[in-house]
Amino acid sequence: MDIAFTLPLAATSDTAGVLTDLFLVLLAAKLGDEVFRRIGQPVIVGEILGGILIGPSILGLVEVGEVLRVFSELGVVFLLFWVGLETRLSEMRAVGRIAVTVGSAGVVLPFLVGIGLGLALGESTETSVFLGAALAATSAGITSATFLDLGIARSRAARTVLGAAVVDDILALILLSVAVGMAADGGVDASKIVLALAIAIAFVGFVALGGTQLLQRRPKLLQAPRFAASPLLPAVLLCLGLAAFSASIGLAALIGAFLAGMIVAETKDHTSIEEEVRPLYAFFPPFFFAFIGIELDLGALLDGHALLLLGAITVLAAAAKLVPAYLAARGLGKREAAIVGIGMIPRGEVGIVIASIGAAEGVVDAELFAVVVGMSILTTLLAPFALKRLSRGAGPARPAAPQPARR
Repeated sequence: MDIAFTLPLAATSDTAGVLTDLFLVLLAAKLGDEVFRRIGQPVIVGEILGGILIGPSILGLVEVGEVLRVFSELGVVFLLFWVGLETRLSEMRAVGRIAVTVGSAGVVLPFLVGIGLGLALGESTETSVFLGAALAATSAGITSATFLDLGIARSRAARTVLGAAVVDDILALILLSVAVGMAADGGVDASKIVLALAIAIAFVGFVALGGTQLLQRRPKLLQAPRFAASPLLPAVLLCLGLAAFSASIGLAALIGAFLAGMIVAETKDHTSIEEEVRPLYAFFPPFFFAFIGIELDLGALLDGHALLLLGAITVLAAAAKLVPAYLAARGLGKREAAIVGIGMIPRGEVGIVIASIGAAEGVVDAELFAVVVGMSILTTLLAPFALKRLSRGAGPARPAAPQPARR
């Protein structure tokens, strides 16, 4: 009898704790959204600060847990799926050459700066490579949400940043493979890196070209399944499937989600898919932004040396992305080139993930981990403010779609 009553009670207690955490995170994110909306500032920053407030650094109401991490990952997946819905393949082709240049330049210089800084601080080569990889990363999720909030998601600058983010992610995959290989046994398997690169390029090319052409020819394909009353469920299945496959080959899941959105975008003239996806965009992304704030450990940054290092790395991280991206995008004009440069600055969750892998491999100590996480947070917080200022007068390339519900 004891067992029959004890197990359900324990399960209920665990469930209540998870639901309470989700409630607090969503509430904090939306309160931050509300406050920043009322003062006319980027709502993304308010959601991140909401996470910092309830996280271990201040109130300690919520801690990082597996369920919350999953909700955060779903947040960035559906965020990039929505961004993909706002993007057609023809638009990406129009900025393809500039995007490749921006993405490549925005990886090489930060990577070299990170390695040089690490060696100058007396860190090992393995640790320096991880630091370089963290500086080379770019968070497409942060910038994409900012572009959506500002109503310039269809501008040339926004499309250039998204294209560059795909290139950036493929190159970051290579750098991370190098870092992990060096941490594991001090060497790197070149054949595995080449194979991973080939698989990544083939995946992006095949899905982007093949998928969009299929939906162009059969725009009502998502309405064909009898198990779905609307195209929403087939679209979500496509999104999750491509995100999962993207993650399984070493790319970020958000790349697969973005490509899925581009494919589904070919049906927008024939279905109400955008309106049906809108609630998913309104609900999940706030967990992603709040989670970034929750992960920040302010206590580890109170030391004077850590604060000095944080300031130096943040400045270098911003400059190493801004300058090469701006120079590579000069053909778009000064204002749009500046938007591209600033749009590449946020490290967000990508920099945090790389630092976490370095810590797990034993080559990134607690102080450096806190500094890299802090840098990721600061670059994430600063970019939306600068983008808002620059976007005034930089309208979209064509009329903007109705803003999503969370806007």
